[in-house]
Amino acid sequence: MRISISGTYSTGKTSTTMCLSHYTGIPRTLAKAIREIMPDAVPGKRLSEVTPAEFLQLMMRRHCGRAVAEATLGDPYLSDGSSLQEWAYGLARTRFGMNPTDPDRPNQVDWPDMGFFHEVVDQYEHAFKQHVKASYDVMIHLENERPISDDGHRPMNEDFRSYCDEILWDAASDLDIPLHRVSGTLESRVQTIVSLLDLPTVIDLDEAIARMQQEYAAIDQRLETERQQAAQRVAG
Repeated sequence: MRISISGTYSTGKTSTTMCLSHYTGIPRTLAKAIREIMPDAVPGKRLSEVTPAEFLQLMMRRHCGRAVAEATLGDPYLSDGSSLQEWAYGLARTRFGMNPTDPDRPNQVDWPDMGFFHEVVDQYEHAFKQHVKASYDVMIHLENERPISDDGHRPMNEDFRSYCDEILWDAASDLDIPLHRVSGTLESRVQTIVSLLDLPTVIDLDEAIARMQQEYAAIDQRLETERQQAAQRVAG
């Protein structure tokens, strides 16, 4: 079974996917996150500083990374999100601006190239939806019920976040893939998913949570510019 754990940003997709993987023994895809891609794609910039053209590059790189990771695992697998996220985060920027945290900046929805950016994002929607429909047997949508995690990377804009949640749910609903909305604590979410999908379990849930916490703590949370500077020091 190919499962996508979906939802807007800062809903706990990564921790839920990690825990579920340890609990069930189903491998999870290991595609690079946007913050890991940025030092190569747009060196020296934060996500809040990218142009529409640069954001399109990030969308393409992230989607390709997902597709390769999914193809490598075959079946079954757990995916942390889906390519619908890349499309949704792009579409939301046509409404809230390239830097949703600071909507009053001049590089926003009235940029001359934002119209073309919107057209390309619409085309990505067509391609990404086809990929998602062909790549997952079921999608789990995590309820948008947690506070935003202010890590310097995520846009701190609750309206932006809620809009992404809405269009992600609507897009997944249109794909005729079994879709479930899950809420509650991490333990509750994982137990609900296992019950809904009749998944096997290979270790105790407490042990799965402990392994997730250890794995999550090892994630490199540095900002994009910090990663790029570190890479330059290594290269030098």
